[in-house]
Amino acid sequence: MKEKILVTGGAGFIGSHVADHFIQSGHPVVIVDNLSSGRRENINPQAAFYQVDIGSPEMRSIFEHERPQVISHHAAQIDVRHSVSNPIFDATTNILGSIHLAQLAVEFKVRKFIHISSGGAAYGEPAYLPCDEKHPVQPLSPYGASKYAFELYPYIFKHNFGLDYTILRYANVYGPRQDPHGEAGVVAIFTSRMLRQEPVTIFGSGEQVRDFVFVSDCGRANLLALEQGSGKAYNIGCGVGTTINQIFDHLRSITTYPLPANYGPAKPGETFRIYLDADLASQELGWTPQLDLEAGLRQTVEYFRKTRE
Repeated sequence: MKEKILVTGGAGFIGSHVADHFIQSGHPVVIVDNLSSGRRENINPQAAFYQVDIGSPEMRSIFEHERPQVISHHAAQIDVRHSVSNPIFDATTNILGSIHLAQLAVEFKVRKFIHISSGGAAYGEPAYLPCDEKHPVQPLSPYGASKYAFELYPYIFKHNFGLDYTILRYANVYGPRQDPHGEAGVVAIFTSRMLRQEPVTIFGSGEQVRDFVFVSDCGRANLLALEQGSGKAYNIGCGVGTTINQIFDHLRSITTYPLPANYGPAKPGETFRIYLDADLASQELGWTPQLDLEAGLRQTVEYFRKTRE
């Protein structure tokens, strides 16, 4: 029998894909999500589901009943702009909620804790590119700070209590199921508006550079982290910088969108230019991205065409 895995945030965009990968590999999966941004329709029907916040006392009864052997921790406040306007809420979810989860993992003898961090927000404005895992951490937003702050805790729990862990620092993830109605996810927002022939606004010059990684590649990274990467952090990205203007042009071509982009003021707290060096993940996890940007964008557009979100 394969290990039971608890996926927090498993009704969300990335977490639901990760849960699917675990289930396809034969693992029993338990999903915990408060549905503040996740969606019921994203939840794999083969998974057990609890609508609970990770900071809630109810989490103890879930651990008592389900006895997960691995945790893949995706639940988070993920909106950079919201973190700037409400840093206390951001820290309460991303730091205190995560500590609560790690304490339960120790108490109930979880074997492995996979923590999802940010490679796009934690490093801040890069001193060099691409950013490897040794790059200084100088976040420009409370979100980046909170995601990195919790990275310090798994080491403590491993050192003091023997809880094994792997940290995955995602780049900018895109793909099917991404929410086009929130602040996060430029690919989903652009695609949704283009398919409706609605105006598209780029905040700032559009020359901001990001590392875009397809969501299924993140699912594979979690599978590999089950048995590898003990006690370390890994960048999960493509190592290629793409501007927001380039994303707009790619999607405009795929969707045959007829309008030019509108431009608005840049948003506070966002890094201007970043992409990641994922060589360590390649060497030690055996992970490399499998889907290139053009193919990933086409799959994403096809999904939105079918669902018309």
